[in-house]
Amino acid sequence: MALRVYYGGTFDPVHAGHLSVAREVRDALDAQVFLVPAADPPHKDATHADADARARMLDLAIAGEPGLKVDRRELHRDGPSYTVDTLRELRAELGPQVPLVWMIGGDSLLQLHTWHRWRELFALAHVLAVARPGSHLEPAAVAALSPEVEAEIGPRRCAPTSLNSTPAGGLAVFPLDHERPESSTELRRRMVMGEAWETGVAPAVAEYIRRRGLYGVRGVTPASL
Repeated sequence: MALRVYYGGTFDPVHAGHLSVAREVRDALDAQVFLVPAADPPHKDATHADADARARMLDLAIAGEPGLKVDRRELHRDGPSYTVDTLRELRAELGPQVPLVWMIGGDSLLQLHTWHRWRELFALAHVLAVARPGSHLEPAAVAALSPEVEAEIGPRRCAPTSLNSTPAGGLAVFPLDHERPESSTELRRRMVMGEAWETGVAPAVAEYIRRRGLYGVRGVTPASL
């Protein structure tokens, strides 16, 4: 059975960098990658897309992509949506023995101690930290920047390819082959300023943004959308 990897984020909007990471992990680990859009935060910027639009853009971005799926469970949950709650729900569905991986960015690993009930994550899943080229997630570097996190993850460190051998409890670093220039923040800035942005997203996503007039892009809202 393919390793199940869950990739959380706001995806506001989903861009080529998100898709590249998902594909690299899928291919390297023979995994099925589920993109999990976060629910609307209580104080989001008014120019950002709402949850339904962000999920729809994910659908369009991965259409026809083997091994990539969208999981909407966090959009339908009342109240704050914490990763630990999502993993508890997934573990209840999948049972205690299925290997389960939650994927985060390398910057998030250094802030892991600020997450809600963060130590409980490892009882429910493995954590896969994506390392961009030039990022430093080796033990000494993490210990210097976030000693509390390294104290927890140090004994859990393992190779990404070993995550399918146990249900949970490991921490693996996944090195990306290439730096990706895309950024949701930069794309939104370009849209507002009327600068070129379309090449940063899938063509179907660009069309959806234009037709819906999202992020300050001029467009129309046809009933079919």
